[in-house]
Amino acid sequence: MSGFERTPDRTAGAGAEAGAGAVTAGSAPGTEPGSEAGAKPAAGSKRGPGAEPRPGSAPGAVERAGRGLAARAAGGALREFLVAAALFWLLPTLGLLVSSFLAPSDLDKGGWWGALTAPSRLTADNYARLLANDTITGSLLNTLAIALPATLLVLVLGAFAGYAFAWLEFPGRDWLFLVVVGLLVVPVQVALIPVSELFGTIGLFETTAGVVLFHTAFGLPFAVFLLRNFFAEIPRELLEAARLDGAGELRLFARVVLPLGGPALASLGIFQFLWVWNDMLVALVFADSANPPVTVALQQQVRQFGNNIDVLAPGAFLSMAVPLVVFFAFQRQFVTGVMAGAVK
Repeated sequence: MSGFERTPDRTAGAGAEAGAGAVTAGSAPGTEPGSEAGAKPAAGSKRGPGAEPRPGSAPGAVERAGRGLAARAAGGALREFLVAAALFWLLPTLGLLVSSFLAPSDLDKGGWWGALTAPSRLTADNYARLLANDTITGSLLNTLAIALPATLLVLVLGAFAGYAFAWLEFPGRDWLFLVVVGLLVVPVQVALIPVSELFGTIGLFETTAGVVLFHTAFGLPFAVFLLRNFFAEIPRELLEAARLDGAGELRLFARVVLPLGGPALASLGIFQFLWVWNDMLVALVFADSANPPVTVALQQQVRQFGNNIDVLAPGAFLSMAVPLVVFFAFQRQFVTGVMAGAVK
């Protein structure tokens, strides 16, 4: 050998390393060098769109369809139950309506349901005789003369008091509001004797004004409680903006608060009107016996030795028709007012 040292062939080594790197870079992630491009993914990799769901994964289309069918069946059964309950609840009203169109002789022979199979037995003679009775027609007007003022007074006074308790600062506001809320639990029967003595002293006993004042006094606690809670939900920023524009408290109440409180006022008016129109106890005690409301007038029409159903049935249904018309006329406002404040 010569005295020169042999150096390693670096060029060959670099070429081998470059070839190995090329093979590694060209392979798919997670595969060994030189493996096929279409090899199956590893066990922990994601499955393709057409792969079968693993146990414990989201329910399939069949299971979801089954659940939807069961939910619809349950909803249909609940709907049928509610319809059946509503029809059962309306059954006495239907019987009253059919009885009001039957002659007394037909009512004595059998029940009202017999007229459903024989409509020719129905007649409007009962309503003709009822409307020809001056006592009944006058009692309807007397009831309207009591219900309208009692409802309007409760709405006006309750709105003023509700706004004051919600947004005005004055000494003892919270304690006075607690007293108003406590008056909600006072029954009407407790006040009959003392109020009768008071009305007799000041000359309001057996007068329409006395009945109106009694209904107004007992309707105000609920009105103040309802309207105060509704008015308190009005944003403070809205009221402050109106005050900055120069609006006083009365103008603010009339232009901002009352329009926003329309649903609550409508629902309160329906409650108050129905209570006053259908009341018999207060009217029997405080109303004028010569000009009674319709509830007392119908009670006075009962004969001594008969049920007098030919007068009571049409009279009761006629007195029921007016509250029904009022309710359905303001049904949307009533639902909005009842649901107001349930969610924010």
